[in-house]
Amino acid sequence: MTVIVTMRDIRACKMCSGGTRDFFTRHGMDWNRFLKDGLPEEDFIATGDAMAMKVVETARGRQK
Repeated sequence: MTVIVTMRDIRACKMCSGGTRDFFTRHGMDWNRFLKDGLPEEDFIATGDAMAMKVVETARGRQK
């Protein structure tokens, strides 16, 4: 089952929306879609970014 990462997960990791928005721009991710519906964990994993992995782990813990 695919885990959906949301802004709730970003906030749970104590990350700011400004920095997150920059991250989305750098990685060609859809910020508006993310805010509306969240994005699948695979989108974050594909970036290879350590902070993205932290957010994915938080989302997985929330959805257990």
